[in-house]
Amino acid sequence: MLVAEDEFIIGCDLCDTVAEAGFVVEGPHETVESAMRAAAYQAPDLAILDIRLGGGEVFPLAEQLMAQDVPVIFHSGQVTVDEVHERFPDALACAKPCPPAQMIALIDEALQAH
Repeated sequence: MLVAEDEFIIGCDLCDTVAEAGFVVEGPHETVESAMRAAAYQAPDLAILDIRLGGGEVFPLAEQLMAQDVPVIFHSGQVTVDEVHERFPDALACAKPCPPAQMIALIDEALQAH
């Protein structure tokens, strides 16, 4: 799973949560460019993306991943779930900070839908 998060502590916590649930984690990537390189090297099974990273917004990466049928979960403190769904109706989203149990439930939902 690809994790793109530019807040260090949140990124580490998110990666720990995902790893403790038994998933292999790639990240946290602090910039859009870094996350794009990782996704190009190996397509992830799922991506958890903060919307605003160092280097800009993550939307180009999200569009690329979704075009490859990779499920995306947006994890943001600045954009609402409704705003995400206006642009990406098939994506899941949650507000930061997201409790670990809720994130795991979103991951399970995203993977079952694909």
